[in-house]
Amino acid sequence: MAFWVFGYGSLLWNPGFTPVEKVRATLPGFHRSFCMLSIHHRGTEEDPGLVLALDEADASCTGLALRVADEAAETVHAELRERELISSAYYEKNVTLQADDGRSIDALAYIVSREHRQYCQFPLEQQAQMIAHAVGGRGPNTEYLYNTAQLLQDLNIPDPDMDWLVTRVQQITQVA
Repeated sequence: MAFWVFGYGSLLWNPGFTPVEKVRATLPGFHRSFCMLSIHHRGTEEDPGLVLALDEADASCTGLALRVADEAAETVHAELRERELISSAYYEKNVTLQADDGRSIDALAYIVSREHRQYCQFPLEQQAQMIAHAVGGRGPNTEYLYNTAQLLQDLNIPDPDMDWLVTRVQQITQVA
C-alpha cells in the first residue's frame, strides 16, 4: 500500500528519505505559515526561531506529495515522527491532497496544534527579525527560510509572504 507524506516546508528540500515518486499537490483548508516557534532545530528556548507549519485556514497550501517506498514505510514513518513530533507542537493527520496530475492522494501531514505553547502569530517584520538571528541544532533559521523559498520558486509555487521575508532577512543580515 502506498504511503505518502505532504511536504510544504523543510520536507520539500530535506525529506530525510528518497521518495519513489513526487508530485505537486494542494491541501485545501490549510495554509503554510511561520507560526511555530523553533526551540530545537532552528532556534533555542532562549532565542527561538520560526518554522513553517500547516495552520487551518480558509485557504489552500501547495507543496509536494512524496511517496515512500513500501519496504521503507515503517522506518520512514518512525524517523518522521522522531523529527516532526520532537516537542508535540505538530500532530499527525491523514489528509487528502489534490495532485496536479488529477489524482486524489491520501497522505500524512504534520499540522500545528494551536493550543501548543510553540504556536504563534507574529507580524512579518517580527518574523524576519527572529529568522535573521536564530540558530538551532540543525543550523541557522535563515538556511531554512532560503532553502524553502528556493524550492517553492523552483516548483513555481507563489508565496508572497515568503518572498517578502527572504528580501527582508537578507537586508537584516547584511546590516548585522
